[in-house]
Amino acid sequence: MMRNINLFIKSIIDFVGSFLGIIIISPILLIIALSIKLTSKGPVFFKQERLGKNGKIFKIIKFRTMIVNAENIGDGLTVKDEKDNRITKVGKFLRATSLDELPQLFNVVMGHMSLVGPRPPVTYFPYKGHRSYPKWAKPRFLMRPGITGLTQITVRNSVSWDDRIKVDNKYIERFNVWLDMKVLFKTFFKFFRSENIYMETENEVRRKSV
Repeated sequence: MMRNINLFIKSIIDFVGSFLGIIIISPILLIIALSIKLTSKGPVFFKQERLGKNGKIFKIIKFRTMIVNAENIGDGLTVKDEKDNRITKVGKFLRATSLDELPQLFNVVMGHMSLVGPRPPVTYFPYKGHRSYPKWAKPRFLMRPGITGLTQITVRNSVSWDDRIKVDNKYIERFNVWLDMKVLFKTFFKFFRSENIYMETENEVRRKSV
């Protein structure tokens, strides 16, 4: 009963918070969009298929931080560090500050995502499709994916995907509105810190693509 009440409150916070957030930061969104458009060829936004609640596929929206078709050039999806020459000048700043994630507020308004929850993986990594995830990992898909989450304020990308999934499962088990508030609060403190953005080895992580 209490979990259902918390989920209802969470849905209200998600919609109202993201809608107001878009309005408040609209000048910042405009400045970033213009910066991307004026400094590199290609679209302002990058859209990619991700796995959402119950494995349903949706398109995540981000500011483009790399050159067009970057996922098919060089190391593909792997981005080892900020020296990757596929990352644009504006993109380096956006990645370091996580400002490239801001357009996901539109995903929250549309009901694809939540402000807090497990990060949505691509459809083919670390497992190919929702059905390929082992049984122990499936709980992470019981709630809508988030812009930030328990994993992002703790281990972020410093551990393997399976270890991150364990943290995601812990969030699902412990979920309540108060936990979400704590995650959001801690996210603000980490917002301009770039630790653990890039993975240490190619086999352990595939950081967000473009």
